[in-house]
Amino acid sequence: MASSTQPAKASGTYRIGGDLQVDRLGYGAMQLTGAGVWGDPKDPAEAVRVLRRAYELGVTFIDTADSYGPFVSELLIKEALHPYADDLVIATKAGLTRSGPGDWRPVGRPEYLRQQCELSLRHLGLDCIPLYQLHRIDEKVPLEDQLGELALLKQEGKVRHIGLSEVSVEQIEAARKITPIVSVQNLYNLADRSAEDVLDHCERNDLAFIPWFPIATGNLAKPGGPLDAISTDHGATPAQLALSWLLRRSPVMLPIPGTSSVSHLEENVAAAEVQLTDDEFEALAKAA
Repeated sequence: MASSTQPAKASGTYRIGGDLQVDRLGYGAMQLTGAGVWGDPKDPAEAVRVLRRAYELGVTFIDTADSYGPFVSELLIKEALHPYADDLVIATKAGLTRSGPGDWRPVGRPEYLRQQCELSLRHLGLDCIPLYQLHRIDEKVPLEDQLGELALLKQEGKVRHIGLSEVSVEQIEAARKITPIVSVQNLYNLADRSAEDVLDHCERNDLAFIPWFPIATGNLAKPGGPLDAISTDHGATPAQLALSWLLRRSPVMLPIPGTSSVSHLEENVAAAEVQLTDDEFEALAKAA
């Protein structure tokens, strides 16, 4: 367990877009829904407890999406935390539609993105979404039309900052020619660093990098594996080491581990207090 009452504070801070200060270890709200990220959770009361406990632990950045449920995650966030504390930043996304459990399809038509923004504002109980992310680029719609609509929503005061998800360096730069971009959310973890070039690009340009699926320890976490010895030294779990490694990897990194249980949440957030040595950081990187 963490040694302080707000362990997330040990992760340090980052200013999204230069003005939205958050504690770097956040919370991803996808797992608050039913199986296949579809429908209501088995235990809605526990979902509410998880969200409230996250803020108690010092988490000030919560990431969700209209497609989680759909809308189930956003409504739970509103139920648990509205009216929101001044230091709490809620990020959501649009651009993936759902036709059933585990089914995700990109739709980037401007009228659809506008509709989803209006629905997210209502479901979250917000007048302005602090960080609104294009969940996927829709290859069937010109990028100028997709991001142009988000830029219009920003101009209207419905969105404060715009982010991207699952993009290449080239796509980031194409997007930045259309409207300012402040964040990128790509798959990235200790075992899968295929987005390394995107992370480096974000660091050079001071864009927040939000790694989804951050605790993919897999075979690394097996007994006798490379994480095992370092885990023992720190009295930390492999998952905590994986999160600590991410926090150490870059100052623009904002990991958002998700869970539907309070005990697992407390374990994840305690990772912010695990301080790796240079040798341990390198050993973990090489092990993966």
